[in-house]
Amino acid sequence: MDGASSSSRKRLVAVSLDEKSIGRGNPDQEHERAIAIYDLVEANNFGVPGHEAGPYELTIALHEAKLVFDIRQEGGATLVTHILSLTPFRRILKDYFLVCESYYAAIRTSTPSQIEAIDMGRRGLHNDGARLLAERLEGKVDCDFDTARRIFTLVTALHWKG
Repeated sequence: MDGASSSSRKRLVAVSLDEKSIGRGNPDQEHERAIAIYDLVEANNFGVPGHEAGPYELTIALHEAKLVFDIRQEGGATLVTHILSLTPFRRILKDYFLVCESYYAAIRTSTPSQIEAIDMGRRGLHNDGARLLAERLEGKVDCDFDTARRIFTLVTALHWKG
């Protein structure tokens, strides 16, 4: 098999969030979730060690305070389900949402340099979350940092209830 075929198989072609876990958000939340899913599907590097069955479909859910990744072969049955404890993510998620609140408040009243400083902190926390996610998925999912970052965006969407 040539490299192009292999790389086109190591990717996600569909991503969804389990609505039973998150419910419906307000229109802004739903828009942000849709953008995050679109961005992830458009650009990702995703594989399942021991399964060369890609491309893949991913459903992300929350069940009993655990993060659930249901990974399927495109149009097929579940290949593997990974369940991760959310405990290691709690501090990052809490800090991330606090900084996001500050960021959205700053947009209305602060100077551009203040907004930029808050945004840099927000992006730093987002990167920390992506690194932690990549660590927790090591050996279970092969993905690059940008893919981990986009998946972490969806993890935050599961927690953002408005």
